[in-house]
Amino acid sequence: MRQSLPLAGIGVLVTRPRQQAGALCRLLEAQGAEALCFPAIEIVAADGGGAPQPIASYDLIIFVSSNAVRYGAALLEQRRDLTLAAVGPATARALNQAGYRVSVLAAQGSDSESLLAHERLAVVAGSRILLVKGADGRELLEQELLRRGAQVARAEVYRRECARPSAGELQRLSERLEAREIQVLTATSVDIGMNLLALATPALRRAFDRLRWVVPSARIGERLREHGVRAPLLLARSASDQDLLSAILGWRAGESGA
Repeated sequence: MRQSLPLAGIGVLVTRPRQQAGALCRLLEAQGAEALCFPAIEIVAADGGGAPQPIASYDLIIFVSSNAVRYGAALLEQRRDLTLAAVGPATARALNQAGYRVSVLAAQGSDSESLLAHERLAVVAGSRILLVKGADGRELLEQELLRRGAQVARAEVYRRECARPSAGELQRLSERLEAREIQVLTATSVDIGMNLLALATPALRRAFDRLRWVVPSARIGERLREHGVRAPLLLARSASDQDLLSAILGWRAGESGA
């Protein structure tokens, strides 16, 4: 029965933080794939990540990722009268699951550029905006809101760290790649892609270029190319689990001629 599933015989390297990889692994396995969890990044709470001013003083509060919700939802103090924005549907879903309503969400897209195109952010001069984000993240959103005249504050509630797999874990991964048991890997952020390259031995680096890399935006793909990744790229509509799965299913259907 499993052999009739669309991803039967396909191995997928899932590189998200371990606590966020389970749902995608289950979706892949339900379609017949073998999902191998190999976190390339760790997300940890940042020290002193509170809002600079009372939360009710902000006209708009923007959460930039589901991790921002996970580590920063407590800043909202259970208030339901705040105007919230989310970068991407996964972030909006995380806020909804935490009991909050999202007022500003791009109709399409899951990045800062998409949110900035929303009509609510077209005229923000004088508005007080709080960005709930990770340390050392992209600055485009903040810079553009400042250019439009907003007063922007940050609450950096988490930080990203490169994962530290053991020598044994790297060796086992190398063996599975050498045996051609993995055909696809996910790289849902620039940080994940850079960490994979930094962790790779020369043998792993060569093996990575034989895989298909699933990326959720052309921007991430461009950064990977700039750092020498020559592997074929599969572009997903967003970094959501379902969109990543759809990209892999679409590639597999094309390969099989379905």
